[in-house]
Order: sequence, then structure tokens, then C-alpha cells
Amino acid sequence: MVNCAHPTHLRPTLERAAKADEKWLGRFRGFRANASCKSHEELDNSTELDRGDVDVLAREMAEIRETFGLHVVGGCCGTDHEHISALASTAA
Repeated sequence: MVNCAHPTHLRPTLERAAKADEKWLGRFRGFRANASCKSHEELDNSTELDRGDVDVLAREMAEIRETFGLHVVGGCCGTDHEHISALASTAA
């Protein structure tokens, strides 16, 4: 499970692992995303929480869920009820 990362940060690693037929990918089952696409360093130096783009997060999470068969487990930093609702609507 990966926690507190934006799907655009995780996707390249998942794609490389799939291309290389990495065995760990079969054990990787879930993802709880951060709403912001800023790096962790940028977020650490921010003075306010970045809620990112709700639609982008929902779309990216849906694509990762469908492509890699991952469970989406709520949201992490920056997510709120709008994010969770958007995530749920892509899973329905």
C-alpha cells in the first residue's frame, strides 16, 4: 500500500514495474492518494494545504485502479468530501 502520494507520482513507478514484470507488483494492492500533485518537498515548504484538482485526482485514480487493479482507500492530505465523492463516482 502506498499512502500520501499523488497518482501522477506513483504511475511512472507502476508502469516501469509492469514493463519489467516485477514480482512485487502482484503484492501491491492499495493506494491512498494525496490531493496535491506538488512534490513532498514543495508541500513541506507550503504555508497552506493544497487541495489540488478534484477532477484530475478522480480521473488519475480511476486510471490507476483500472490499469493495475488497485484498491482506492479514501484520500490523504488535501482531500475533502468533494474528492471522496469524485473518487466514489468513478468506482460506481
